Amino acid sequence: MKDWMGKSKAIFLLGSLALILAGCGQENLSALIPKGYGAETSMDLIILSTIIMTFVFIVVILVFVIVLSRFRKKKGQENYIPKQVEGSKTLETVWTVIPIVLVIILAVPTVTATFDLADETGSEDGLNIEVTGNQYWWHFNYEGQEIQTSQDMYIPVGEKVHLNMMASDVIHSFWVPALSGKMDANPENENSMYIEAHEEGVYWGKCAELCGPSHSLMDFKVIAVSPEEFDQWVEDMQNVDPEAEPEDAVAQDGKAAFEENSCMGCHAIGSSPAQVGPNLTSFGDRSKIAGILEPTKENLVDWLMDPESIKPGNQMTGNYDITEEEANSIAEYLMQLQPSEITPESAGD
Repeated sequence: MKDWMGKSKAIFLLGSLALILAGCGQENLSALIPKGYGAETSMDLIILSTIIMTFVFIVVILVFVIVLSRFRKKKGQENYIPKQVEGSKTLETVWTVIPIVLVIILAVPTVTATFDLADETGSEDGLNIEVTGNQYWWHFNYEGQEIQTSQDMYIPVGEKVHLNMMASDVIHSFWVPALSGKMDANPENENSMYIEAHEEGVYWGKCAELCGPSHSLMDFKVIAVSPEEFDQWVEDMQNVDPEAEPEDAVAQDGKAAFEENSCMGCHAIGSSPAQVGPNLTSFGDRSKIAGILEPTKENLVDWLMDPESIKPGNQMTGNYDITEEEANSIAEYLMQLQPSEITPESAGD
């Protein structure tokens, strides 16, 4: 009786945990709510494999229950031996053919989807973005557009966007669950894939490869906007003047402090690629600071003063020494780097 009570409690706890976990997650960070072609294809395969697994589970349970009830030892039949079926060609054929058929049913659409998602048709004339994974941020270079961004990647809705990926240090993995499957970014060789969003929105991306102490904080965003808005964003980004002076005095001091502390040695503003740290051209438009903090000036000051406490192991720690006053003015300057009115907010969040 005690045994049964213990098992009941365990089943209840597991069931409750499953129900609670089923409510976790966010719409734009869920592979189960696909908003792009790659994610939809993956979802179709998930449904197909789940149906097959459920079918196998039900059949096995049915056979198990039938065997238990029909061939259990009964009173007065202690010496009864049921008919033995070893060597039955019919049974061996059935339990050999059925798994083969199920594997074929699963394999054909899986292989087809694999080749489909690796299709590079249109990459020569379409939008190509070089993606570089770094510890712990993402860099995006729009090929032929002279646009460099970090952390936020803008794409037009309804268009194939080809991504060519590498890593600058260790292996990372690019993953936007609502739009596509995962793809490794390796230091040695380039991997390619494409994404396509069906709806405007801000889609959350993650690094899916354990790459260091702040791996779980290596977030980024894919911002899908209408083709017209994307063209406007491209034009705005191409017209950025990296030497432009801010209008207010605090931001001007911040720009001076930014230059005096050699921040440009690691970062860049404009179309020049940053060598060490993220490109800051549209920093004021980003949906997050360092990929994880709400975009407020206070959070940026905290990040500038002690980045190690927020993202352990990052390459920014220990490379400069600034006062809180300088951090405040630099934060004011960076928050004003807003070259476009096409922002994550305009795409919905």
